[in-house]
Amino acid sequence: MAQVSLAIGGRDYVVSCADGEEKRLESLGVLIDESLREGADPGALSETRALLYAALFLADKLKDIGEAPAPEAPTAEGDERSAKALENLAERVEAFATRLEKESASS
Repeated sequence: MAQVSLAIGGRDYVVSCADGEEKRLESLGVLIDESLREGADPGALSETRALLYAALFLADKLKDIGEAPAPEAPTAEGDERSAKALENLAERVEAFATRLEKESASS
């Protein structure tokens, strides 16, 4: 197991994790530390209460993400339009190539 040192709220914590998960854990620690900084004045709260508010803040963000509507899947109509546009573009490129070949041959 690997060990990672996290600086959260002005304190260092050593946490164990699976090998290869160090960078992910470090980034999560940064996220928690940033959440603490966004909250109330850290000097006005106990460490436990400050961490509680950071956890609530992150849980709120996570809940918002989970409740956000999923992006709409592309429609068949949109796919058909895209296919037609590509077809038209291919025809124009072919016509241009043919014209260039004719001009090259006559030069």
